[in-house]
Amino acid sequence: MDELIKLLNPSYELIHSHIKEKLIVLSIKSTEEVMTCSYCGIKSTRVHSTYQREIQDLPIQDKQVVLLVNTRKMFCDNSECAHQTFTEVHPFVAYKGKKTERLKKNILYTSSQLSSVNASNLLKSDHIVVSKSSICNLLKKNAIHCG
Repeated sequence: MDELIKLLNPSYELIHSHIKEKLIVLSIKSTEEVMTCSYCGIKSTRVHSTYQREIQDLPIQDKQVVLLVNTRKMFCDNSECAHQTFTEVHPFVAYKGKKTERLKKNILYTSSQLSSVNASNLLKSDHIVVSKSSICNLLKKNAIHCG
């Protein structure tokens, strides 16, 4: 399973995996020790706290995949920065996103070929949990990419 995580991003590693009937849960974390402040660009190694983000990824073997991503909140050591802390950025998911970028591309492609209702039903049959309103929102946000 660790090889699958490396395909998502080479600087991430698998901590733990759990397989249920229709669900694969993969706990992962970044191996990067130095983070760059998203506000001022200064590097930091001091961890303020950690928490887990739940992110849906592409299904595997007809099972829904959920990534539990350990996310660090870091101290910014730049005294001139307006922010004392910043949050680790994961390259495979948008800021505050709930789905990986590759899953969003899959949803967008499917929904550009069908109505949002039919796309939602088809994606659910492929173990991708997405509502028709979420599809409409994705299409609106990515209209420039839909040709």
